Amino acid sequence: MNTVMNAPDLCVRDTGTERGRGVFASRRFVSGEVVEVAPVLVLKVDYDALPALLKTYVFDWTTLTGVPRSQAVALGYGSMYNHANPANLRYVADARQNVMRYVAVRDIEPDEELTINYNAVGGVHEWDDDNWFERAEIDVIHDTTAEHHEDD
Repeated sequence: MNTVMNAPDLCVRDTGTERGRGVFASRRFVSGEVVEVAPVLVLKVDYDALPALLKTYVFDWTTLTGVPRSQAVALGYGSMYNHANPANLRYVADARQNVMRYVAVRDIEPDEELTINYNAVGGVHEWDDDNWFERAEIDVIHDTTAEHHEDD
């Protein structure tokens, strides 16, 4: 039987910055380890038709999986990860099981915030530009207190 959702060793709490809440590791994760398998709700709608708030939480399911005209809301912790470039997680979409897998790209220590890269096409952890917030018309918060990421 394939696991559709696992119980990750994660918690959501305030980051202590303007970023608000974030997802944090409750234990050490090693590079290549699956941190979370999150089920997704696939919305058969164009991105532009979504309410503004929902646009900040969805993944472009069409780009990730080839399913036409679709966006996905990741359940579990999936839509709660903050942005970093580079991030410490990458994500992989699975259209057959309707899940998103979040994988550590390096060792992650307990109490470290877990991040994904919002700019990266295909869920990779690092990208050559950092303009997702501008494209989504969201004000960028510059967090100078966090050493493992720059723009959020």
